[in-house]
Amino acid sequence: MSDLWDVADIGLADAGEERIAWAERESPVLCMIRDRFLSERPFDGLTVAACLQVTAETAVLTRALRCGGAQVWLAASNPLSTQDDVAAALAASGSAAVFARQGVDIDTYYRHIRQVIGAQPDLVIDDGGDLVDLLHAERPDCLTRVIAGCEFTASGITRMRRMAAAGVLAFPVAGLGETQLMRVVGNTCATGQSVIDGIVRATNMLIAGATVVVAGFGPCGQGIASRARGFGAEVIITETDPVRALSAVLQGYRVLPMLAAAPFGDLFITATGSRDVISKDELTLMRDGVILANAGHFDVEIDIRALADAADAVRHHVRPHTDEYVLAGGRRLRLLAEGRVVNLVAAEGHPASVMDLSFACQALALAWLAANATSLEPAVHEVPAAIEVEVANLKLAALGLEIDASTPAQQDYLSSWGRDGH
Repeated sequence: MSDLWDVADIGLADAGEERIAWAERESPVLCMIRDRFLSERPFDGLTVAACLQVTAETAVLTRALRCGGAQVWLAASNPLSTQDDVAAALAASGSAAVFARQGVDIDTYYRHIRQVIGAQPDLVIDDGGDLVDLLHAERPDCLTRVIAGCEFTASGITRMRRMAAAGVLAFPVAGLGETQLMRVVGNTCATGQSVIDGIVRATNMLIAGATVVVAGFGPCGQGIASRARGFGAEVIITETDPVRALSAVLQGYRVLPMLAAAPFGDLFITATGSRDVISKDELTLMRDGVILANAGHFDVEIDIRALADAADAVRHHVRPHTDEYVLAGGRRLRLLAEGRVVNLVAAEGHPASVMDLSFACQALALAWLAANATSLEPAVHEVPAAIEVEVANLKLAALGLEIDASTPAQQDYLSSWGRDGH
């Protein structure tokens, strides 16, 4: 450990560089933006504090910001997803000051975030809101320097909207988690795939023929349900939102309250952003051998304390990332990834080609904030649509694809409210 890093083993740097090189090959858009940043230097003289999943894909983003002139300080937003070799590579190369070790306890997790805040940042990037929360709660002396921030998750955006409504949020925040690219590509496509990937890696279960209960039918839940059904599962949806519940019904899913679904499921996946979605009441009704997995950002969707209290014994690590809780009568419930986000703990999260889009938006949004923060109110702001269009066009170009362009007559027609042209 030094003043500029706290990583598990700096000797892992070479292995981390190989992993980062693979991610770079799958990130053509972000690499194009990185090359542009080398000449444009949008972050010259600025310090960026980031609390993100410390993975190879994040390393590509970090180095793009560094090429833009930023000094980057990085902490992990989820200790169980940290790739120690990547953290070592970033530290050894001087790409960032890195404070992240796989599997640290909660006190070390927050100490790492405090070390990043101690850099007196000008810009912040958060993934869940813990950095922004600590910054406001413990370091108000730093707030006058922070000009803006980005938040990557829907959960974090919700937290920051509440802060803004209470008059507490001290700077403008760009809500990356609510962009169309994140909803369609990141949440529905990538989360759907990577959550199933994490569950299969942790359990080696056969999805076909299983009854899968998906809690939440937002963009993430829709992706998970679609992939589970594609593997041959019977899928039950639980929801609190009537419009989303109706949408699930019209897409052919069975919709039940969680309490009614509890006796039927073989695999339960939470993706709501709320807490205690699976509580003691549901746990008591589940049958032997049930698997519990969470796809939400925080480990509160499954009531783990109630599960532990009900258990006569806990068999830790019966498989990697799988803990077995043995209840009265020998009934076994299997919790994956300690209730944390399963696709990042038991697997590798979104594919690099998807994070290419997400982090490209992140990089351009941060540059936009650096240039425009003084004209923005302290609130959660939408990412400008032009940024999403630019990133999508760059990705299509990288894939060698072309699309139609509207003709002037079509543009006139679509912008007119009158009857001309009918």
